[in-house]
Amino acid sequence: MINRKKFLKIGSLGISGLLVPAAFSFAKTRTDLDSAASENLGARQQNLKFGIIADLHYDLMHDGERRAQLFIDAMNHEQPDFIISLGDFCVPKSANKKLMAIWAQFKGKKHYVLGNHDTDGGFTKQQALAFWDATSPYYSFDDKGFHFVVLDGNEKDPENKIEGYPRTIGKEQLNWLKQDLQQTKLRTIIFCHQGLDNTMGGLDNGMQVRYLLEQINKEAGFNKVILVLTGHHHLNYHNEINGIHYVQINSSSYYWAGETFESKAFDAAFYKDHGILKRTLVYQDPIWATVSIGKKDITIQGTETVIAGIPLDQTGIDVYKDVYPITSKVDSRKLMY
Repeated sequence: MINRKKFLKIGSLGISGLLVPAAFSFAKTRTDLDSAASENLGARQQNLKFGIIADLHYDLMHDGERRAQLFIDAMNHEQPDFIISLGDFCVPKSANKKLMAIWAQFKGKKHYVLGNHDTDGGFTKQQALAFWDATSPYYSFDDKGFHFVVLDGNEKDPENKIEGYPRTIGKEQLNWLKQDLQQTKLRTIIFCHQGLDNTMGGLDNGMQVRYLLEQINKEAGFNKVILVLTGHHHLNYHNEINGIHYVQINSSSYYWAGETFESKAFDAAFYKDHGILKRTLVYQDPIWATVSIGKKDITIQGTETVIAGIPLDQTGIDVYKDVYPITSKVDSRKLMY
């Protein structure tokens, strides 16, 4: 299990290769997009809904099957256009075929984001992807007039060694992202495991990626990239930075309280079998969200539960230790673009 120390450094990779052409460097606003183009863009968009779950950590949770089943049951009831895991789903070992059998009960489209823990135990990215029946660590797809991009935030930066798990989007992927975003004319939603807006263990070059997204929007003359959804931090927050919404989807399972924390939520026998959970605040029930995107707005319908075994205010933990308050919910939000 990763020691979630507070990394305060923002990546400092050069950004010159990611700048849009000089001809597009002058600031533009939405009003610069002529009405005919705007109407054409809106005509291609249809109301779309997807289910999203982050940081299930099936390999750690004592009731991972129950949590997965509750999510899939809810999705089969709501029938979204697709579902997506934001990473830290499971490692590709044979015992986890039980999870994949549960996931297969959802007959619609499924997407996966690679998390840093999905290759624990010496597994490779390709093994994880093959186990999930996925093909690439980063890719894009279109659905109902919207463009979606799945990023791999688990790359190493050969010029900048960081502590812990790799958490960079490398130059090759950044160049691919720039070309992919320039080629689409559709409103775009981006998924990444690590936060682009969180300097405490998020993407080491998150600022660089955010700047690229902002330059793409300037080049387009309207907010082409409208939403970035991330997991990893086991928190619950929203930031709007230069016209782009960044939303953190809380873990469906727990909050990592630290290597010195000793939970008393369960008895000694439980922790004998599930020792790692002694360092966590386990959420009593799984949480997730559905995201609905219309022609002008984004509606996030969240879920919430309580901390298992002991109220949060009795744990002795500073709820602001990671700046954003610890909570066992995913907030519902209405965002405009």
